[in-house]
Amino acid sequence: MDQIARTAKQLGAAIRRRRRSLGLSQAALGERTHLRQATISALENGEPGTQLRTMIDVMAALGLEVVVRERTKSGADIEDIF
Repeated sequence: MDQIARTAKQLGAAIRRRRRSLGLSQAALGERTHLRQATISALENGEPGTQLRTMIDVMAALGLEVVVRERTKSGADIEDIF
């Protein structure tokens, strides 16, 4: 499941897809990570203010990891329009 996420919303959507593919509810994931269901929801919606530690804990519980690499150019980037 390699996905590129360049925004908080894209990362949240990837986390949501993984959670659903594992058959977990937000509440069940919250229990695994000792987080409230509302916190999981905020993370999946890309809301500002989510702590990095929270994101890492949720990703670990879902068997995901972060890979840091140089950003690739894409024709879909808003910066390319201007």
